[in-house]
Amino acid sequence: MARTGSTMAAYAQAWVGTGPLAADAVTASPYLGFGSLQPLLDLAAANGRGVFVLAATSNPEGASVQRAIAGERTVAQSVVDDAAAINRAGLPDPGSVGVVVGATLDVVPDLSELGGPVLVPGVGAQGGRPEALGGLGGARPGQLLPAVSREVLRAGPDAEAVRAAGEKLRDAVAYLA
Repeated sequence: MARTGSTMAAYAQAWVGTGPLAADAVTASPYLGFGSLQPLLDLAAANGRGVFVLAATSNPEGASVQRAIAGERTVAQSVVDDAAAINRAGLPDPGSVGVVVGATLDVVPDLSELGGPVLVPGVGAQGGRPEALGGLGGARPGQLLPAVSREVLRAGPDAEAVRAAGEKLRDAVAYLA
C-alpha cells in the first residue's frame, strides 16, 4: 500500500500539481481501490483541477469488471457513489471529481447524486448519438461533457471540414447545457 500511495502522490504532483506537466483535469482508474486515488484527488482540489474517474466505460472489455456486483450495486455504481461522497464533502457544487460513463452503454449508473461532471466518450465515431444523451443516468443539465474528438478528426485532414464537424457536434449537444 505504501508503494501505491507514494506512486500516486508522484503522479498527482506531475499531473495536477504546479509543475510544467499540470493539466486542468486528468482521468484516473479506481481499480486499485478508490482510496488509492486520494493523493490525486486532494492535490487536484487544492489546485483547482479536476479528476475524471473511470466508472462505466464504452469499451466492451470493461463490462466484466464494471458491471460486476459488489455488495448490492455494480462496481461502476460504487465508483460513482464514492466520487459523489468526495464531492459532497468538498462543497460547493459542482465538485471537482467527475466520472467517465460511455455514450454507447445500454445500462448506466445512477448519476443523479454525483454533484460533479460526467465525461461521456463514444459520441459519433463509436456510435453514441448526441440526441440520446439527455438525462443520461439522471444527470442534470450542464453535467454531461460529450467527448467527440474522434468524430471531429475523422472529417480531416482539411481544417475547414474539421472545424465544420466540430461546430455541427457542438450544436447537436448544445441542449445539454
